Amino acid sequence: MVSRPPSSPQAHIVWDWNGTLLHDVDVVLEATNASFDELGIPRLTLERYRELFCVPIPRFYERLLGRLPTGEEWELMDGTFHRHYLARSHTAALAEGAAELLAEWRAAGRTQSVCSLASHDQLLPWLGRLGIEGHFVRVDGDTGGGTVRGKAAQMARHVRSLAGVDPGRVVVIGDATDDAVAAAHAGAHAVLHTGGSHSRRSLAAAGVPVVDTLDEAVEVATGLVR
Repeated sequence: MVSRPPSSPQAHIVWDWNGTLLHDVDVVLEATNASFDELGIPRLTLERYRELFCVPIPRFYERLLGRLPTGEEWELMDGTFHRHYLARSHTAALAEGAAELLAEWRAAGRTQSVCSLASHDQLLPWLGRLGIEGHFVRVDGDTGGGTVRGKAAQMARHVRSLAGVDPGRVVVIGDATDDAVAAAHAGAHAVLHTGGSHSRRSLAAAGVPVVDTLDEAVEVATGLVR
C-alpha cells in the first residue's frame, strides 16, 4: 500500500492498470495463447478473446471449457499464464496519451489513484519504471485472490481509504465490466473504454458510459461529477 493525503476534495479518478493505463492487450493475448498451447486449449483471436473475457478469471475459463476449472486446474492455468505474461510484460507501454492525461489531471489540482488486480508487489515498481508513480495519491494492487473473486471488495476498500474524497465524486476508469461492478459496489461512477480486454458489445452490457479513448474517458468522467 502506498498512500498520501490528497490536496483537495475535488473530483477523483481511480484508474485501472492492465488494459487501461497500460496498453498490454497484445501481450495478454500472446501470453494467453502461449499458455493455451501448453494446456491443449485452442488459440483465440483478439476479437474472440474480447468476446469471452470476464472477471473473475475462472469464469473466462468456464466459457472456454464449458465448465468451471477445478482448483488444481485453475492453479495450473493461472500459473502458466502469468509465467508467459511476465516473460513478455517488459514490451508493454503506457496507453497513448496516458502520461499527458495523468500530468494534466494532477496539474489541475485533482487527485487520482490506481486500483488493480495486478500483483501489488509488481505494480509499484512498474509505475516507477514508467515514471508515473508521483501522479497518484494511492496505489493498490492485488494482495491475493482478486482474480478469483473480482475487484469489488478491493475497490470498496480503496475508495474508503481515499481521505477526504466523497465516493459520489469518484469515477473508476477501466476496460472490463468488472470495473463497473466494482465502482457500483464502492458507490462510485464508472467509465469503460474499448482499448483493453472487452469488446464494445460486452462493455455496453455494464450500463455505464463506454468510450474509445482515454481522452474521452476523462472528459466523460469530468461530466459525471459536476
